[in-house]
Amino acid sequence: MTGKLRLPPLNALKAFHAVARHKSLRRAAEELLVSPQAVGQQIKLLEESLQVTLFERKGRVIEPTESAILLAEHVDAGFRQLAEGVRRVTGAPYRDVIKLNTSPYFAANYLVSKLANVREVLSGADLRLTTAIDMPDFARDDVDMAVQWGYGNWGEFDSVLLVSDPKIICCTPEIGAQIRGPEDLIRFTLLDTVKSKRFWSDILRHLGVENIGLDGSIGFDDAASMRRATLQGIGVGLVSVPDAEADLQSGALVAPLGMDALDGMPAEEVPGFYLVIPRGHLRLRPVAALHRWLVAQDWRNERAKPGHLRVVGA
Repeated sequence: MTGKLRLPPLNALKAFHAVARHKSLRRAAEELLVSPQAVGQQIKLLEESLQVTLFERKGRVIEPTESAILLAEHVDAGFRQLAEGVRRVTGAPYRDVIKLNTSPYFAANYLVSKLANVREVLSGADLRLTTAIDMPDFARDDVDMAVQWGYGNWGEFDSVLLVSDPKIICCTPEIGAQIRGPEDLIRFTLLDTVKSKRFWSDILRHLGVENIGLDGSIGFDDAASMRRATLQGIGVGLVSVPDAEADLQSGALVAPLGMDALDGMPAEEVPGFYLVIPRGHLRLRPVAALHRWLVAQDWRNERAKPGHLRVVGA
């Protein structure tokens, strides 16, 4: 019969929790009101107890190992549950706060119109919505879950596709008049997103244009900037379907290869908006409830409706 697992000292776990969030012994020490040396001793004690290396020292910088990243998820969830348990048994008044971070595009074009219905699943919890283009640091930024644009390749987190984001090749009518086939695309500047260096390569291969370098492309942080550059005639852009439909209808842009040019691309080559969450966070009841609600929604035909939402972030 296997013996009972012996847990490391609580002080060592507290020190690890702070260092993992701050990625700094000094900042962790400031939070814990002790010296950096004391924090370092607790980390060493924890590493000896677990017989694993948790942080690699690179000069004055410390980097978490794979073991530390995995442990941090569970330690963070454990301390959250411990805090909630203490609040409940002591009867201390509190309100749950759920922090959801989403891409600005998803917040503005999909999430806003559904927020009126989210209160029914929050059960008194407050929702804090922030926006950011890049993936948040869940521990440092104190974020419960995030909606990110990409291909779902976040191995250290759980992710589920909420809605795909297929694109339409668009350009101004002046550029479009010079494009007769896929091979003509490479005569112009290809507008891309810095979050997906593979996008144009996958598209050109799908269209039968092989062995083409993309040295002349321009990358943008967000879809809105790429769309503006396309409208200004800087090059050929990849515009999300709802936005492209509006621009094509107004005549500001054309789809030189047709609206269905990218139909049939493999699913793994079509980006989308994914709900991403550290595995341990689903143990928190309010977070799990919001996660289920987000996954259950039909986002495919959802577009922003008139209204206002104040969000924090870029």
